[in-house]
Amino acid sequence: MECDLIITGGTVLTMTPDSQPLRDGAVAVRDGRIVAVAPATELIDLAPTTTLLDAGGGLILPGFVNTHTHLAMTLLRGYADDYVLQEWLSQHIWPAEKTLMHPDTVALGTRLAIAESIRAGVTCVCDMYFFSQSIAGELASAGLRAVVPESLIDFPTPSSPTPDDALHLARDLMERYRDHPLIRPAIAPHAPYSVSAANLVKAAELADEFGVPFITHLAETRAEVDGILRDKGVSPVAYLADLGILSERTVAAHCVHVSPEDIDLLAELEVGVASNPVSNLKLASGVAPVPQMLAAGIKVGFGTDGAASNNTLDLLRDAQIVALLYKGVTGDPTCMPARQVVELLTIGGARVLGLDDRIGTLEPGKDADIICLGVDGPHATPLHDPYSHVAYAARAADVTHVLVRGRVVMQGRQLVTLDEADTLAQARRAAAAI
Repeated sequence: MECDLIITGGTVLTMTPDSQPLRDGAVAVRDGRIVAVAPATELIDLAPTTTLLDAGGGLILPGFVNTHTHLAMTLLRGYADDYVLQEWLSQHIWPAEKTLMHPDTVALGTRLAIAESIRAGVTCVCDMYFFSQSIAGELASAGLRAVVPESLIDFPTPSSPTPDDALHLARDLMERYRDHPLIRPAIAPHAPYSVSAANLVKAAELADEFGVPFITHLAETRAEVDGILRDKGVSPVAYLADLGILSERTVAAHCVHVSPEDIDLLAELEVGVASNPVSNLKLASGVAPVPQMLAAGIKVGFGTDGAASNNTLDLLRDAQIVALLYKGVTGDPTCMPARQVVELLTIGGARVLGLDDRIGTLEPGKDADIICLGVDGPHATPLHDPYSHVAYAARAADVTHVLVRGRVVMQGRQLVTLDEADTLAQARRAAAAI
């Protein structure tokens, strides 16, 4: 068997349906793709001279998928806390962005986010910000998989004086990255309360033309829902459905305040939901009905939102909070069981982004987006159930190796594809300018 690398020395969680943990398993990689998953002795016998990457007795599983974030906002981490969403945005974040954000600082904030994401075992992100070409360039250079949109809103942004300018930037992005192996371009109108119907439709038409994701914030707060009901006579979900812009390529972030009728609409139109539980809790936006959405067959994945409203990009921590949150909310300890939480971290997020044919499980033919999670610490001992361990006990600091499309981007807890120390130093200097 020809392969470039075999990851061995651990328990493999393939995350394929009904699969069981494969103890003393291994994953063989060739040309960026998985070519075999089998007992380690079997694969090593077939390719005895292949380079080995030792998982150190830990877990080998698909990389985590962050379905909604704002990468460059790492530079605003802790800048404005303890406000409701609209006050946080209008009085603090948007003015700070006007002062701080330009192509170079967006690139820097993105590098900082890439370092944090890789260390947290995240191999794929869905971003939503400005200066998308700067963001895409940093992601491609560092080797992180991403959905990258140009964002638009009905007032001037750091990158676009008008929504039409944003649409032109989005088109340029789509033309440049339409066939890129890691970067999937997209369009992201901010929200139904901040983008007119005409511009929402223009954005959706551009997404349809290129067959790319259409990303938006949706039903995030009670104030948003009440405002759309007052102005349009329907819920935000129904409003976008009536405009004809919801589809299987829609990534709807938040969906906190959705009715049973909204849930039915989202399921019928095959919309993917990026749930951001920690950001929603911190901004007191509410708790999304994720169990009900899953029961309706909606594609759901986890997102951190930006580091300005979370204040971390540690998706594993957020998923573990979810595993507990819904048990407390429902009074049902069987709600959001461990394996389901791990599925939402991996293949569930891949489905939301329309990438489940390429990532999210470890099986031959898929891209080799793989992480190794160490289990040698006191908090990881003993390990009876690997899914339970990921959902309740593991830490981001346990991530030892990370591969994206077969490329090692972290090995032995050392970042390989970017200069972490220099990035941190530059970020501290840039933040002082706010």
